[in-house]
Amino acid sequence: MTFDVLFQVAGGLALFMLAMEMMTNGLKQTAGPQLRHILANWTRTPIRGVGSGMLITGIVQHSGAVTVATIGFVNAGLMTLTQALTVVFGANVGTTMTGWLVSLVGFGVNIEAFALPLLAAGVGLRLASSHHRRKAMGETITGFALFFLGLSILKSALDGFTEGSALSGADYGLPAWLLIGFLGTVVTQSSSAALAIVLTAASGGLITLDNAAAAVIGANLGSTSTAALSVIKATSNARRLAVGHILFNVVTGLIALSILPVMLWSVDRLTGWLELEANAAISLAIFHTLFNVLGVLLMLPLAGHMARLLGRLFRSAEEDNARPRYLDHTLLDTPELALEATDREITRFFALVESLLRAALDRQNLKPADMAKRTESARTLFYAITDYITRLRSTGMAPDIVETLTTSVRTCRYLNEVLALNHHILAVRDQSAQLPDPLAGLIQDYLDLIRSTTNSGALLESLDEECEKRYQSIKAQTLRMMVRQQVSAQQGEALLDTLSSLRRLTDQWLKALMHLPTSETRNSYRNSA
Repeated sequence: MTFDVLFQVAGGLALFMLAMEMMTNGLKQTAGPQLRHILANWTRTPIRGVGSGMLITGIVQHSGAVTVATIGFVNAGLMTLTQALTVVFGANVGTTMTGWLVSLVGFGVNIEAFALPLLAAGVGLRLASSHHRRKAMGETITGFALFFLGLSILKSALDGFTEGSALSGADYGLPAWLLIGFLGTVVTQSSSAALAIVLTAASGGLITLDNAAAAVIGANLGSTSTAALSVIKATSNARRLAVGHILFNVVTGLIALSILPVMLWSVDRLTGWLELEANAAISLAIFHTLFNVLGVLLMLPLAGHMARLLGRLFRSAEEDNARPRYLDHTLLDTPELALEATDREITRFFALVESLLRAALDRQNLKPADMAKRTESARTLFYAITDYITRLRSTGMAPDIVETLTTSVRTCRYLNEVLALNHHILAVRDQSAQLPDPLAGLIQDYLDLIRSTTNSGALLESLDEECEKRYQSIKAQTLRMMVRQQVSAQQGEALLDTLSSLRRLTDQWLKALMHLPTSETRNSYRNSA
């Protein structure tokens, strides 16, 4: 009998986890652009950051997806670490939505009466629709129906397990139940699944309310294992955010555990005040929300200090390069004084881009992955510079300063385009090694000419004309050799595509050189690079 129950629990849990994944994927595909817009634009203040985290996590039912998106914005320089921490704080409150779904709909309602028609509607919409957003909505509805069917199976299995069970009414101590909740989340990698089991078991009388509350705290702590495992080899910002997530959950959990009798008394009062049905599932849903809200109230004022402390961890040379050195934010109201700082930062950005260009041209056996971290750090500096310029006070700005700053933004964009296209140099080097002469020789001459732009004092206009002439010569030779079947059509097309990107890179690089600050300043950085 026990094995039958265990198989039912395992099956119900599997169905529940599948439903959660379908709901998350469907909602992300349906509302993905809007959710990204919320993250990018609604996090300017700590309160709005918490609200955004709560809203998005409550919608997609997956705090991990929100955290990953937040890390992406931090890496791109569109969000500070402080803002990201407030989103993560809010995401912890948003995850409590699962407990409310389980407690309000999962008990005292004939689940099959609405879940089965909902399942039919969701599958029908998914199969009948050709538009991807309607198919995604069908997947969401299907997942929502399976969510409650899985919960129904869990409830039936645990109800049959309650009578005569060794666990029924047993008190192994709060630390043991804390560990059980923690391990349940670690094993399933889903705090929602662990919470569903705890709420269902408590509702059926399998465990007492205080033990169930300790297990809920453990499940909340266990949710940090996903963040910890996912960032072992991730970026520095991802690691910092994971540590911030862990600190929040640990501090919140310890506080809730230390004042557990007070928390449960407060839950009892809130249940009566809100006129909710008094049962274990409702009480635990309120408890889960209450201690996460308490954690936000305690940790939110410390978010800035926490971000500064975390900013000292996991430092790397690439990140030091990405951090602006001359952009003084006290000068935002005086653009005239900010010009020199902007020029010096652009010159440093130029030095980073030029070093990557030289590496692509000269280093043997170099792969795009070898340049990924340095490329990302340079791109982060680009975002910082352009963001700084666009934040300068525009009221009363002199026309010559407007033109100078416009040229600065244009130059940064040229250099950023070089960053994006730099890997094509490696591609054309690999392709030329497989080509016969004279085509391979022409490509090598073209690369030598590009190399000369990084250390030559020649007129840039003449270099531009010569680069275009070399490109046209290689293109014509490639087409001739394709016609003569000296180069396969596939090989020739691939080479022409790469050369077209290389031509674009050369054009953007030469334009950047024409608009850079003074050569003396540029050379000083070039020599120190």
